[in-house]
Amino acid sequence: MRCLFLLALMLPLPLLAQAAGNEEKLDASRMDLAALIECRRTLADFHYLAPALADPLQAVALGWRPLPQANLFMTEFVLNKPVSVFGHSTDHIAFTGDSIIAILDLPDPRPLAKQLELETAIDTPAKAMFGKEVSSIEDRDQATGTVYIKSAVLNVSNVASHPGKTLVGCSYSLDRAEDPEPLPAADTIVP
Repeated sequence: MRCLFLLALMLPLPLLAQAAGNEEKLDASRMDLAALIECRRTLADFHYLAPALADPLQAVALGWRPLPQANLFMTEFVLNKPVSVFGHSTDHIAFTGDSIIAILDLPDPRPLAKQLELETAIDTPAKAMFGKEVSSIEDRDQATGTVYIKSAVLNVSNVASHPGKTLVGCSYSLDRAEDPEPLPAADTIVP
């Protein structure tokens, strides 16, 4: 099982930090936060948000109000316009690691995890965490032959810093494949 949410809670914003050097002005019409949270977008779409996290003025221009940090591993915002995620409306989002999360007013994450048919990672009275990989795409760098795997993992959980809330979101990652298959010899490639 690739439930990466716990790991994401322990990491800073590495992929977004790499993309933050891009000084591009963000276009709100190009963003679909609900689709990003529901794992219906790509790693590139997720990286597009980097300037908003690096520059509070860009976040405010998008209609996001930064919140005080209640959890050391999360950067939180209140949206001027709520989004609907899996049938639940919220104006509270967060970023952690390489994840975008909606914070829902649901006291128990289990019904939503069951609805979404997620796998159980942790299920104790104090902590519940569920997830599943919804996409995994191999991409070979033609210049180097290196194979990368772009994946999206849907997660549902609770966290002590937000009692009575359910966190649902998507972790987007780019990992180098451990044992890629070798490229076929040039003379065996069929046009």
